[in-house]
Amino acid sequence: MEHKNFSDYERARILGARALQISMNAPLLIKIEKEDLEKIHYDSLKIAEVELNSDILPISIKRPFPEKKEEALKRVREQKVEEKKTDESEIVEEEEIAKEGEIMELANPDDEQDEVAEESEVSGGEGD
Repeated sequence: MEHKNFSDYERARILGARALQISMNAPLLIKIEKEDLEKIHYDSLKIAEVELNSDILPISIKRPFPEKKEEALKRVREQKVEEKKTDESEIVEEEEIAKEGEIMELANPDDEQDEVAEESEVSGGEGD
């Protein structure tokens, strides 16, 4: 008799946890005759299975629920259109930033030459 409320993974987890408890000398939650224990060779996993099938285990499973969203769901086409708009606007912004950078470089080409000339003058004066 299998417990219907648990998935196979949950059942395996419960049985493993309870079998570990039993193997560490935890008290049994159900009375099992010595003859029955000998038949199952005192196997802690089998004892845990008997306890689970008798619905006596005080182990509970917490199943998280998905978060509830308050906003209305959008259709896939609407999302794709919005994504294209944001992608296009990002591309336009990046192009504008690149153009501004080029304009700044064109506006001040002499600044770099002035710095190079100042460095050469300073290094030339030290050599004398």
